[in-house]
Amino acid sequence: MEAKELAIKIAKILYDKKAMDIDVLQVGHRTVITDYLVIASGRSFPQVRSLMDEVEDKLAEEQIFPARKEGMQEARWGVIDYNYVMVHIFHKQDRELYKLDALWADANNKVDLGFEQNEEE
Repeated sequence: MEAKELAIKIAKILYDKKAMDIDVLQVGHRTVITDYLVIASGRSFPQVRSLMDEVEDKLAEEQIFPARKEGMQEARWGVIDYNYVMVHIFHKQDRELYKLDALWADANNKVDLGFEQNEEE
């Protein structure tokens, strides 16, 4: 599976699990760490953990496993590293604090997900 396809698949998994504010950013032109960032928010700490588990479980069903993962215990900001795609799932307040989207976004790197997100409840 290509990196962009994997990033969009992860975004869809998060969308189906009711994540908020899902963004996929192509960042390979700005860093050697990864090609795509998937960034999403959860409404609560249990939801952040649940979103992380869901991504990992759904991809494991397809024999896709992370290289590393961090933040599972506290569930304020979790990272799952799939090498070419790095997934960041934040508690809403922490995402607003760290502004990872603003750090990595530029005029041309936001990926069209192919689905419309619901407004925040």
